[in-house]
Amino acid sequence: MKGKMLSLLALFIALSAVGAAIKIPAVVGSVALDASPALLAAALVGAGPGAVVGAFGHLLSALLSGFPLGPMHLLIAAEMAVLAWIFGVLYKNNKKIIAGLVFIFGNAFVAPIPFIFLMNIGFYISIVPSLLIGSIINTLISLVLIPRLSSLITPNVKNREIEQ
Repeated sequence: MKGKMLSLLALFIALSAVGAAIKIPAVVGSVALDASPALLAAALVGAGPGAVVGAFGHLLSALLSGFPLGPMHLLIAAEMAVLAWIFGVLYKNNKKIIAGLVFIFGNAFVAPIPFIFLMNIGFYISIVPSLLIGSIINTLISLVLIPRLSSLITPNVKNREIEQ
């Protein structure tokens, strides 16, 4: 990885830490605004870097909350990485609205499905409304900021350094 790409990843991960401090009350702990920087990174820098930011962003958010779900946060971090990657791929293919809807649906309804088996259906039903609200807010923030920030990412970073 080149210096610019590493700096951008550090910047987006730091923004995830800031977003992780902004909490939306939920049944278990809280839902944070740590996904917006991952979606920004996925759209502006690439799907892979967005996935990295999504995973680290969630882990930072869980750390600030005291890891209320314990080691299950590793599963959630992996899910966030996949969702950010999918968002980035769809966004780059000019399917911006679909990218947002897929992220919202995936984060609010699909990602918590393993908790039906790990905990129970009651936990799933109770966490979905908070996740839905958090997903909508994270996605809207990202979809508003991406076009405004795209001019700040130079073509060199977009084209050359991501592919290496």
